[in-house]
Amino acid sequence: MTPSSTTLHDNWRQTASVFQERADEYDSWYKDSLLFRIELSALQQIATPLPNPKVEIGAGPGRFAEQLEVTTGIDPAPAALQRALKRGIMCVVGIGEQLPISPEKAGTLFMLFTLCFLVDPCRVLDECNRALKKDGRLVIGHVPALSSWGQHLENKKNNKDPYYRHARFYTIADTLTMLKLTNFTLLESYSTLLQPPCNIERLETAQPGINEQAGFCVLVAEKVDNI
Repeated sequence: MTPSSTTLHDNWRQTASVFQERADEYDSWYKDSLLFRIELSALQQIATPLPNPKVEIGAGPGRFAEQLEVTTGIDPAPAALQRALKRGIMCVVGIGEQLPISPEKAGTLFMLFTLCFLVDPCRVLDECNRALKKDGRLVIGHVPALSSWGQHLENKKNNKDPYYRHARFYTIADTLTMLKLTNFTLLESYSTLLQPPCNIERLETAQPGINEQAGFCVLVAEKVDNI
């Protein structure tokens, strides 16, 4: 059953509350973070042309958006978006299931570490398809559920970690199935973060392709004409 609009917003308030209440703490995590540099490096290796305008769903404080030339950030946590605004990102309070974007207006949509927090991921992907121009791109930054990092974060969720208590982690197969069901086709992919959790010592270069054991996978998909 598809959640009603009221249920969606109620669920999102619960999920986003920690990012609203701890916006400064979350933003400061990125400063001097080797983990952030590894993930950003993988995204910067994308060779597929990413057309403008670029929009990030779940932009938070705008750390990735600032580096990836994203012009607009969408997030349900206004306090986080205040940080993104200071980084030059145009900000809109909203949720992925009801994107505040007119049909076929976005060139590239980013969802980085957002998939696991979505209330209704297939509905969000349908919205992405609606919002993207013909041949528009969708970039997903994903923590595979079967990787040591996915298990590490799942343990955090089970221990009631405030950031991950509402998260749900997906396998690569799950994600590829959702993309297919919502009329996207995979164009390019990278995998990185093969170092174990809590023991990050060096910068990694992302490898082409999908590795379920990697802690971070980048999936670049194209909107498919379903007519």
